[in-house]
Amino acid sequence: MVEENVQSLQEMNKKDSFVAGVHACLPTILGYLSIGFAAGVVEKTAGLSILEIALISLLMYAGSGQFIAASMIAASYSLTAIVMMIFFINLRHLLMSASMVPYFKNLTVKQNILIGSQITDETFGVATTEINNKNVNRYYWMLGLNLAAYINWVFANILGGLFGELISNPKALGIEFALPAMFAGLLILQLISRGKLRVDFIVIVISVILVAFIHLIIPGSWVVILATIIATTVGMLIQKWK
Repeated sequence: MVEENVQSLQEMNKKDSFVAGVHACLPTILGYLSIGFAAGVVEKTAGLSILEIALISLLMYAGSGQFIAASMIAASYSLTAIVMMIFFINLRHLLMSASMVPYFKNLTVKQNILIGSQITDETFGVATTEINNKNVNRYYWMLGLNLAAYINWVFANILGGLFGELISNPKALGIEFALPAMFAGLLILQLISRGKLRVDFIVIVISVILVAFIHLIIPGSWVVILATIIATTVGMLIQKWK
């Protein structure tokens, strides 16, 4: 009887954790719909069928990768070139998955593979912001978060493929701004949850100043990365010395 009660409580915790993960995905839903719809439009324009759009969404499941793949397909690049380009673009997912290891070190290899294969920039941002504050089964919470994002992304791509032909100029609707807007929202949530707004504000100000200053001396998009590294190093030192 006791064992049955314990098992029942565990099952309830799994279900509640999964639902909590789905709920945690809600702030990214509109962003996924907008970017996914735009990706579907681009993929349709590149000559992909609805079935091919569904498959590329299910199997690749990478926003930037799908945009680039569609552009390269339209430009008649070779399959080897497309595969190599997508491989290098998506290498960051290895780093994101590796940084999540401490949260899931008690899971089996199969469970870690399932979670790691579904991590995106957005779900990674949500997870790193909220997972420490959740008294849940982390595996099922992450499954709920990832699955909600996955289904939403595939649905949005197919929707974009179906109705994309009706939109002659997607940029006129400002669809491409949905992704940075979503990341800005995730950043604000993360800053609030950290509770170290003073240090974070200093890092932001230093980053902006460095970008503007370095760009005047040495133009190039890489200055953003350099400014970010310097500013975050300063922030880390300030936090350590406090």
